[in-house]
Amino acid sequence: MTLLRPALSWQAHHGQRAVRPPLRPRVPLWWGAGCIGSVEPELVERSGLAGWALLPHQRQGELGWRLHGDDLSATLAAVAAALRERDLCHVWRDELLAVRDEAGRMLGAVERAATRVLGVATDAVHLAAVAEDGRHWVQRRALDKPTDPGLWDTLVGGAIPASDTLEQALARETWEEAGLRLAQVRDLRHGGRVRTQRPADVAHGYVVEWLDWFTCTLPAGVEPRNQDGEVAEFCRMDAPEVTQRLERDEFTIDAAQVLLAAYSP
Repeated sequence: MTLLRPALSWQAHHGQRAVRPPLRPRVPLWWGAGCIGSVEPELVERSGLAGWALLPHQRQGELGWRLHGDDLSATLAAVAAALRERDLCHVWRDELLAVRDEAGRMLGAVERAATRVLGVATDAVHLAAVAEDGRHWVQRRALDKPTDPGLWDTLVGGAIPASDTLEQALARETWEEAGLRLAQVRDLRHGGRVRTQRPADVAHGYVVEWLDWFTCTLPAGVEPRNQDGEVAEFCRMDAPEVTQRLERDEFTIDAAQVLLAAYSP
């Protein structure tokens, strides 16, 4: 397998794309003793959440908002519904993602569509794969995807629901996106974890996400076939083509993060 060697100038450019400050000021979002996200003050004003769901709060001299109520998941469900009613969240998915504090302890769950506007850190899993001849297996995202339509991606990638372990999410996403069982791949290993944080493609949103990535080899004769309609095509690219497409920003930011972590020197 040939390693990916994008220009150092592009790597610096990508690092700036993957880790960027918010476009507008954000303040902490607390529940109990933990910080679980962040919000734009303007969002709180526009959403009508102040008073019944969010209470102004100051901690160690820092001003922010505290979620009201003893059941975090129930409060967040009401907040997500209010944001949806006012068209202030992303595409509704009916999918719950974990909500954690700064130490990584799971405190509750929230509808995926509300995570960006609430600045909640989410978890995702990616599987990067090569063929036996050393070419990279990649997918092009469907044109009707709400995020990054038509861009190139790792073989498999997706958010981890609150109900899944990392391993369960990997197995499920590998089947749904590529039609493969993990028993069909070879040399599967967990490679590491990277973080991305940047303005989201939704008003008042901010992405904070941890990407757990795995690598594997697809044996000869084993080819991906999408099951959920979210992939436009799969193909095998040699390292120079992957590198060129990375440098033209034709891959998602997350995929670029993973491919660099997995296959650059």
